[in-house]
Amino acid sequence: MPDLLLELRSEEIPARMQRKAAGDLRKLLTDGLVEAGLTYEAAREHWTPRRLALDIRGLTARSKDISEEIKGPSTKAPEQAVQGFLRKAGLASIAEAHVHSDPKKGDFYVAHISRPGRSAEQIIAELVPGIIRNFPWPKSMRWGPASAKPGSLRWVRPLQSILCTFGPETEEPVVVDFEIDGIRSGNVTYGHRFHAPGAITVRRFDDYVAKLEAAKVVLDADRRKEIILADARNLAFASGLDLVEDEGLLEEVSGLVEWPVVLMGEFEQDFLAIPAEVIRLTIRANQKCFVTRPHGAGEELSNRFILTANVEAKDGGKEIAHGNGKVVRARLSDALYFWKTDQGDLPDLDQLQASAEKFGLDLNKPLDQRMARLDHLNVTFHAKLGTQGERVERIARLAEELAPIVVRAISPLEGEMAGRPEGVASREAPASSVHKRESRQDAPIPSVAFGDISPSRGEITALARRAAVLAKADLTTEVVGEFPELQGAMGRKYALLQREHPSVAAAIEEHYKPQGPSDRVPTDPVSIAVALADKLDTLVGFWAIDEKPTGSKDPYALRRAALGVTRILIENGIRLSLKSVANIASEDIAGHIRDPKLDRQFEIAAELDQQLGGDSLTDLVIERDSAISNNTFERSGERQQQEINNLLSFFHDRLKVYLRDQGARHDLIDAVLASGAAPSSGPSGHLLPAGEKRLAPALGDFLSPRGEVGLPRIALRNSVGNPGEGALAHTR
Repeated sequence: MPDLLLELRSEEIPARMQRKAAGDLRKLLTDGLVEAGLTYEAAREHWTPRRLALDIRGLTARSKDISEEIKGPSTKAPEQAVQGFLRKAGLASIAEAHVHSDPKKGDFYVAHISRPGRSAEQIIAELVPGIIRNFPWPKSMRWGPASAKPGSLRWVRPLQSILCTFGPETEEPVVVDFEIDGIRSGNVTYGHRFHAPGAITVRRFDDYVAKLEAAKVVLDADRRKEIILADARNLAFASGLDLVEDEGLLEEVSGLVEWPVVLMGEFEQDFLAIPAEVIRLTIRANQKCFVTRPHGAGEELSNRFILTANVEAKDGGKEIAHGNGKVVRARLSDALYFWKTDQGDLPDLDQLQASAEKFGLDLNKPLDQRMARLDHLNVTFHAKLGTQGERVERIARLAEELAPIVVRAISPLEGEMAGRPEGVASREAPASSVHKRESRQDAPIPSVAFGDISPSRGEITALARRAAVLAKADLTTEVVGEFPELQGAMGRKYALLQREHPSVAAAIEEHYKPQGPSDRVPTDPVSIAVALADKLDTLVGFWAIDEKPTGSKDPYALRRAALGVTRILIENGIRLSLKSVANIASEDIAGHIRDPKLDRQFEIAAELDQQLGGDSLTDLVIERDSAISNNTFERSGERQQQEINNLLSFFHDRLKVYLRDQGARHDLIDAVLASGAAPSSGPSGHLLPAGEKRLAPALGDFLSPRGEVGLPRIALRNSVGNPGEGALAHTR
């Protein structure tokens, strides 16, 4: 059967768009062919920086003849119905229709339609130009003189040639002839831009691949990745180094070259004083290069990096490696400056005293200074939710509330200091601990290793507040300003440099986790408390201002935050009343909700007063103060409870998503959640697959009592009753 080869060659396509574009081309063309009555055996897409190619095997040479009958109205039907039938059937007059009789319905019109099949070449020639004109690029452009005309061709980069051949293996294939904006299809393509820029005539796919390979173009993207990875590993190994592999970077680099040539560059050893994350991100983001580390080293990097060129240079790539090294050194010089600047004192310390007193900060410490500056500058978190400083206050208070609950919920083996009245040895756990070790064998490694000791219960509350206060401090550092991806990670490093407790340093980084379904959750009690406080404050706040996710839109990543809370609680076996915590957070956030319009009116009136010396400000001040005192910025108690119930329903949905992802049957999830029953570890073992039975004990605490939506069965309480019970008590 015939095969189809299509190539769309253009200027360089951005690497991030290539894979999806090739997939879109395959889907659009194959769907169109099937809709036109053709069938095919297989289709595979290929791409390089300068071309999208599609190989369709076993395509039928002609669509089938079609004969169909279209039933029309009764012969006694009004003229309007008859005209509608004629339009539907494509008939010029009613004389072209046939009359059929039915014993019950009488006579009615029938159109007998016969459509002869069409050749595949004709169908392809009609289909491809439309696909090219309406191709779903995220961004596209017009070019050349034709770009001034309305309806001119748009493509991601200027389209240069179209190759389209069709035919069986046993015969000479034909060119499927069509034209779009002056570009006529043919059987000619071009090789590597520098090594083989001349025209190449091809017949079918196998011939096409072989000739491109001879012209220094590797068509298969996966093969380019394999070449780059293998050569990079070998080059690093030959220098006594290990390649730091990066799948995302490998995917991007393979989309930047058609003929990959792997080289090694280097920079000065002095730059290794910069944190490894900063070096790696600097080289990755700016030069698209891989970093290396000494063979067998942990996180330590070497001063060599791997780059991928698109040409085979006459000098073996020495000049290319040297040029990349110059750029890398310049970038690392900036990074070193940022790193050193962040460890020094700020120039405006005298203005930060008030913020330092508010948060209990030590202005002799660089990270404390940055937190004070974040508050002093009144950096806006959200127009309706106040500043980052106000948010940090809320998170710190909520973390203090959560810390005792978290530490009591987690096994004392993971949360207390050895030898203290409250604690026991931290590593080796007896099988009779609160959460049996058998059910937690596959739990992640704790976030922070403390050797033989870890904080006591009394210390954890203070550490949680300290971590929450410093959690956002690195947002004002120079390194994070240059590389936002390092927020949290840099905060941890700066915290360790100023000798913060390891739990505090870990929490600064880990309070952002988990950032996706495959990301690990924090397991250190301090990290858990701050992570929960941060996410719950975000969720309660955006629910309070009615900025909920809608459809596929979730600009504030609230679904991820809710799923993060769900995973942290379940995977750490923590029993917590989300309703009680949400009430605390809601009451705390009420005083920070703002009306941006009224604030703007106040600012305008203040400006007018300064310019005119009038009294325009007085009435507005009275109005604003009255509004605040009358709680017009706050929600009524009834509305507040509606928001919380709605949020808990949202958690309910996230829990269902999480359990389905873990392999639980959806019908059993719905049945258990709807019943309001709290399953024991026995019955819930039937809900989850064997590998996930460790989640069963926590499942019941997400289940609602009858009449409430998504409410856990455990409530926050003040420490009453037996000394060992603390802040957790069942509400069964």
